Amino acid sequence: MLQRIQSEFHGVSLAGRAGHWDLTLADGQVARITPSERTGGGLVTPLFVDRHVHLDKTFTADRMPRLAGSLNDAIAMMAEDAARWTEDDIRSRALAGLARAHAHGTARMRSHVDWQGAETPVAWRVLSDLACAWRGRVDLELAALTPLDLFSLHGEEIARTVAATGGILGAFVYRNQDLAAKIAEVFELAERHDLALDFHVDEGLDPEARGFDAIVSEALRRKMGGRVTCGHACALSIRPAAEVTRLLGRAAEAGIELIILPACNAWLQDADGPGTPRLRGIAPLKEARAAGVNLAIASDNVRDGFHPWGDYDMAETFRLGVLLGHLDPGQWLDAVAPGPGLTEGAPADFIHFHAASLDEMVSRAACARTVWRGGNPIAPLIGGNPC
Repeated sequence: MLQRIQSEFHGVSLAGRAGHWDLTLADGQVARITPSERTGGGLVTPLFVDRHVHLDKTFTADRMPRLAGSLNDAIAMMAEDAARWTEDDIRSRALAGLARAHAHGTARMRSHVDWQGAETPVAWRVLSDLACAWRGRVDLELAALTPLDLFSLHGEEIARTVAATGGILGAFVYRNQDLAAKIAEVFELAERHDLALDFHVDEGLDPEARGFDAIVSEALRRKMGGRVTCGHACALSIRPAAEVTRLLGRAAEAGIELIILPACNAWLQDADGPGTPRLRGIAPLKEARAAGVNLAIASDNVRDGFHPWGDYDMAETFRLGVLLGHLDPGQWLDAVAPGPGLTEGAPADFIHFHAASLDEMVSRAACARTVWRGGNPIAPLIGGNPC
């Protein structure tokens, strides 16, 4: 059957490939990729994946009484605001987040949802409905976020509901008593209900925080490789280097994924004094990759009590990760845009940046872009270019 050519690009740079290329799109697919003698066609990257956000909290920053001075301060402010949430409020804010992410080129996202008791949160129901409505635009998965100490009271009910709705079981872990036993309880629930796990762990600068260690040990013991994710792990940034290297080697053996969250961690960590923060709390991402740990860079909180800035723009999150982590962009793009890149016969889903290279895209915060889905450009957000 004759293919219907939709668009052609000439002299583009393809992320992950040297040289310049001509692209032909036909019938919603990448029909041809051929070497080009031309230049100046812009940069093409895969779509983004945002592995850690909080759509239930998003766009509440203007309701906060102050800028948070610490993690605990942010928790207290958000808890006060959450008491007034309604279905319409959550839906409106989450929709705005999904729309921003979609316009900026995010195709997949994982949102955590606070879960404080046996009853299913309103936000879980609202976001489950949105996940169905947005499938194919932003594929949204949900992870419950429950304080570790509550699992002894409500763990079975939470796990049962999460499993029934296709979610992920998650816990907030930081300096808990009886840590190993409580971590084992969460793993036991996950095994019993066939659930993946996603932990907020050691989100602070206490060198004695050992939640990550306990999770690694339990994942190794139960052989749950590939089904355990850890976000934050800020305490690793100040522990002895040799100790961290050994631990990251065990994490790689356990198959644990580590999510690096540069924006929120740099904003909240070491922020409880009047002076300039010295410690930024970014987990050792270079060391983790060198050890073989699978990792990603993600947005975390966007315009709420934990982090009052952001726009669900993974290009900006990547730019910040490059800056704070001293990264080579070409070697780290897969932390925000995983996958093989464009191939012939694949769906024509990509981002076309008006930049000569990945380095130039990172250098220009206002770099214009067009997001292509199924061989067609998507409409920009009302109000101008989504960049």
